[in-house]
Amino acid sequence: TSRPSPATRDNEVATAKIVVLRATLGAGPEDSLAFSESTGALSYAESRQCPRPTHQMANIESQRKRNARTERERQENRRLTSRVRTFFRRLESASEAGDSAAAATEHRELVSAIDRAVGRGAMHRNTGARRKARAARLLTPSS
Repeated sequence: TSRPSPATRDNEVATAKIVVLRATLGAGPEDSLAFSESTGALSYAESRQCPRPTHQMANIESQRKRNARTERERQENRRLTSRVRTFFRRLESASEAGDSAAAATEHRELVSAIDRAVGRGAMHRNTGARRKARAARLLTPSS
């Protein structure tokens, strides 16, 4: 659990431990304190350290290569999906402004970006189809 149970917080000894721990480690949010029932120790939860999980450095050369390739592929997938979101925002702003020529151009670029992302495996084909349908609904005026 990420925070002490209510019974532990009401205990005078536990409250004193929390105060001492906060004073020694520096002020932090109350939710980040973790209480271990088995050892009775209070500490800061490690889950708030890093947004992405960090892994130990690989010692095997093939695993190092695999890690590097995975990171390259992840960056490529993020680039492709981010491009789709950017074109979708542009299409939304063009359709809200009422500029049909700009909206048609942005729609054409959006469909091309979606097809490219689906073709390279960065986006599932059903997701691509759903986003193209939403884009087409933005392009046509609602009746």
